[in-house]
Amino acid sequence: MVQKRNLLIGLVRIAMAVTLLYAVYWQISDRLSHNVFRPAEYFSYFTITSCILSGIVLLVAGLGVLRNKSEGKWLTIARLTMAASMIIVGVIYNLLLANEKPNPLDAGYDWPVVPNLIMHTYMPIIIFLEWLITNTAFKLKLKQAFWVLIYPLSWLAFSLIRGSITGWWPYWFIDPASGLPTVVQWIATISAFFVVLALVLTPLQQALARSYRRQ
Repeated sequence: MVQKRNLLIGLVRIAMAVTLLYAVYWQISDRLSHNVFRPAEYFSYFTITSCILSGIVLLVAGLGVLRNKSEGKWLTIARLTMAASMIIVGVIYNLLLANEKPNPLDAGYDWPVVPNLIMHTYMPIIIFLEWLITNTAFKLKLKQAFWVLIYPLSWLAFSLIRGSITGWWPYWFIDPASGLPTVVQWIATISAFFVVLALVLTPLQQALARSYRRQ
């Protein structure tokens, strides 16, 4: 029988997953209706891949809790990766990209506001809080926090290869036109941010979980 606490955690995670995936669907359907949907570009954005993957991970984690299954190492690493990724999404977007000029191909088109806020502001905060306050995670060693780099570096490698072929870049800070030193600096800074987040989120979550169990 599912405990009330686990029932709540499972349902909240599923609701978070549905919200993220619906926000992606909302954007796609809106762009389709305005004939400005370019899937090769849309699915190349780190925000979009992070939201989709976060939705899948949250759905799996939520269903696992409802089934009274203990969370394993790899699911915990996936949740940590998605938490760090969504925090990066929120920080980078709101600091660097919120006022960026729109793609000339989207002239006259305005992104729907609500799904944009869900992806870049609300869900990064909620996912961060969910990671901290739930104590279902596998106890990771600090060195395992470096696994969070696999996803962003894989996305980066894909983006660099694709950009060198097509000449299109999802973000200006990985565009070589900005200058190679600038690109390297941004990549190194964001990668370091990922590692720092993982090294902070892991022990913080463990400490809060221990505090929760003592209550």
